[in-house]
Amino acid sequence: MPRPPQDRGSGIPGPQAKRLLDGAPLLAVVGPTASGKTSLAVGLAEALDGELVGCDALQVYRRFDIATAKPTAEERARVPYHLVDELDPAEDFTLARFIERAEELLVAIRGRGAQPILVGGTGMYLRGLLRGIVPAPDIDPALRRRLAAMHERRGDRAMHRWLSRVDPDSAERIGPGDRQRVGRALEWWVASGSRWSERLDTQGTWGATGERYRCLKLGLDAAVEWLAPRIEQRVERFFADGLVEEVQGLLAAGVSPECNAFQAIGYREVAEALRGGGSMDEVIDRVKIHTRQYAKRQRTWFRKEPGIVWLDARAAPESLLASGLDVWTKFVRQSAI
Repeated sequence: MPRPPQDRGSGIPGPQAKRLLDGAPLLAVVGPTASGKTSLAVGLAEALDGELVGCDALQVYRRFDIATAKPTAEERARVPYHLVDELDPAEDFTLARFIERAEELLVAIRGRGAQPILVGGTGMYLRGLLRGIVPAPDIDPALRRRLAAMHERRGDRAMHRWLSRVDPDSAERIGPGDRQRVGRALEWWVASGSRWSERLDTQGTWGATGERYRCLKLGLDAAVEWLAPRIEQRVERFFADGLVEEVQGLLAAGVSPECNAFQAIGYREVAEALRGGGSMDEVIDRVKIHTRQYAKRQRTWFRKEPGIVWLDARAAPESLLASGLDVWTKFVRQSAI
């Protein structure tokens, strides 16, 4: 029988969390969109008496359900799954807020005697949790307004080209249409004179990887030619499942199209089409293109991350789960030495 979801965490701050998490290692499942992360993570959680913690910048928002590819009701009934449907669309889910919330959950899960398992495709969140982050500078509101006005005048492509010149690593990871993150990276560069991509602190306190917590990172290796048709099918399923109607309902309920959640691929394109016209066939094609581009950025990010053990995403689910459990058993055994 699956255990029901428990309380939402203890509120224990970072340093104390570090001490309480010094026991058994953490487990994380990462990879590009549509690679099968959730299915593998649910299987691992069932086998290891685990609880899942979402490492996703968008699944945390309520009412944005279809194109964020949230875990299904059946999957959430099988194992406790945290950091899904926690925030209202207008709220910010910054990297710092994710780290604070995730540490609360990890400590609470460990306190219940369960195995914490992180799962998601937002690589910066996982890296920030494991390595820590450099504190952000205070951004002058006047500077933020000037850059926002510049964004309106020049457009997404021009601002992204600027980011490519001053911080090419961030530009590679952030798409031109992600106005909020492009703006944040440019704000950081203008305010501090340093690159947003260098914000993550590599001077950690644990082991050769510089990570604060011991963590086995399982990555799903998905070749482009295998992943592309899965992305096509997934996007078509989003629209068949009512993505347009979901967006119409959100707009009718007064959710601002400028909020963070509306920057998710699928929502942004549909909202723009509803405001400005255009055929849904064209919208579907754009969403497919943007999703493939996003998957490419995710693959690039995770390929640069040290310590990931790669599994073949094309394997049968039972074989994939067995491989993951085998790697985990060896990792725990080595960690105990």
